[in-house]
Amino acid sequence: MTLHVDQMSITREDGQIIVHIPMTLKVRGGRKEIILPDGLAPDDSPARKPATQESLVIALARAHRWKALLESGRFPSLEELARAVKMDRSYVGRILRLTLLAPDIIMAILDGREPSGLSLGKLTKTLPLDWVEQRKILGFPAVQP
Repeated sequence: MTLHVDQMSITREDGQIIVHIPMTLKVRGGRKEIILPDGLAPDDSPARKPATQESLVIALARAHRWKALLESGRFPSLEELARAVKMDRSYVGRILRLTLLAPDIIMAILDGREPSGLSLGKLTKTLPLDWVEQRKILGFPAVQP
């Protein structure tokens, strides 16, 4: 006897019950997270909404804030900004490069839809300015025209 509910199935064989629930494992910050397919989790379930990687979201927010501070003239140089935020100049420079990410990559990170294993270390390596190449290197799907 087999019962199918959308993509999930329950089978009874030889006195055993086998439950099949399709899911995806996603690595986030060194942890594995279970992602259920659409429709298997109730609307108000935390499993329904992808979790965001807080460190990536904070880094993106800092990058855009720091860029605004530099562009406004509040800090005339990267060195002065780094001194004001009490962080190493090279770190501030690496984080500022996040403002050059493709908009869809930024939105995916903010929505918790980034590829499995994406980390701040990967984002702060020198990435090409070309958005197509960024997507390829970081594991994002190509954007259809």
